[in-house]
Amino acid sequence: MERWKEIERVPAPALIPAYGGLSGMRVLLTGSVVSAPFSATILAEHGAEVIHVERPGWGDPFRGQAPVITNGNGSGKPFELAGPEVPAHEKVSTGWIQDARNKLSFTLEVNLKKPEAKEIFLSLIKNCDVWLENMVWTEKLGITDEMLFEVNPKLVIAHISGFGRPQFGGVPEECDRPSYDAIGQAEGGWMHLNGYPDMPPSLGGAFINDYVTAMFCVSGILVAYINAQVTGQGQVVDVAQTECMSRCLNDTFVNYFTLGMVKNRGGNKIPIFQPANLFKTKDGYLFIGAYGPAVYGRTLKAMDIDVEKYPHEKAGGSKEAVDSELGRELHALIEEWMAARTSEEAAAQFRKFKVPCGIPRTAAELVNSEHYQKRGNWIQYEDQTLGKTITTYGFVPKMSRTKQRVWRGAPRIGQDTEAILKTLVGYSDSEIQGLKGKGIID
Repeated sequence: MERWKEIERVPAPALIPAYGGLSGMRVLLTGSVVSAPFSATILAEHGAEVIHVERPGWGDPFRGQAPVITNGNGSGKPFELAGPEVPAHEKVSTGWIQDARNKLSFTLEVNLKKPEAKEIFLSLIKNCDVWLENMVWTEKLGITDEMLFEVNPKLVIAHISGFGRPQFGGVPEECDRPSYDAIGQAEGGWMHLNGYPDMPPSLGGAFINDYVTAMFCVSGILVAYINAQVTGQGQVVDVAQTECMSRCLNDTFVNYFTLGMVKNRGGNKIPIFQPANLFKTKDGYLFIGAYGPAVYGRTLKAMDIDVEKYPHEKAGGSKEAVDSELGRELHALIEEWMAARTSEEAAAQFRKFKVPCGIPRTAAELVNSEHYQKRGNWIQYEDQTLGKTITTYGFVPKMSRTKQRVWRGAPRIGQDTEAILKTLVGYSDSEIQGLKGKGIID
């Protein structure tokens, strides 16, 4: 029996509260660290009902990414680092706590060559608006886009990979390459532009490629979803890590096509105007970004530097001005002024003159920031693995009407398997029991 042909779609939300601008959307996620799950997290924060399919017994590897914590267990602290001796169900990655919230965890072996797995997977596809994956080699599991559109013509299919899928062009061998965050940064041109000219290219921290890729993916999903609601036709969204990086390189490619110019690393200094650099202060660093003659004038006035002696067009308004003798002289004066003050003292002076500036903040400084606190950037919810309340980062952007929400913390592996099988696919208790022990759902 092909159950998917018989069942009717259960409207969303059926398993979570109703909230946010995407309430009514249901997403099936078959992906792991980091880009596909984060795309789903953003959708879930806006009210989409997200089912995260995890391999039985394994789960998303993100669950085990260091640092992994456990409850204090008499140490006097609420949490402590978890060693290998701590059972898997008693520890969790801090990254998982932050980014897996609002999801339903459904354990399923997605090898569709197993008839029971195929029946469940296609039944879920019929119930969903979006299938989001970054497994790459889905065809080897018996999953094709054509098959899924037959089951659900309105489906939005979002593929995330390192180099794109051959259906959208490219060299097949390139499309078949494995990738992860750092590979996308390197091959997409981002890494080449980060760092100093006399040093190797530099890796951008905090999985920046994965998170940028996720946001491009979210935008593609939303465009396709809106179109599907109007036309009744789904489509494929092909998201390549390398291309997401390349799209964020500003004027790099126009420079090359028009001038034959290969843009190179410049360190922390913006080469085409000044002041625009990370300056050393008495106790740390401060970045000034003074673009345009008006801000330039206010910046020099804040430092009591004669703007008539160092006019914008001759000392700060272009690459030629920055590199000129007058420009270099101005840069030295700014360095001297900065070195005589703490970062906070310099920033306070610049704020009086409405000069854009920023101190490179640590996590501790941001946590204690009155501005961040009053913006509501810290929220709390209970992590489902540890059973304790966690404080973590909130929502971006802020919404005036369709507010985001965390209805539940990051789930335990397989926490929602039986509820999903019963509610969306119509399985009975006896049918669920019959699946157990076969490597399908456990």
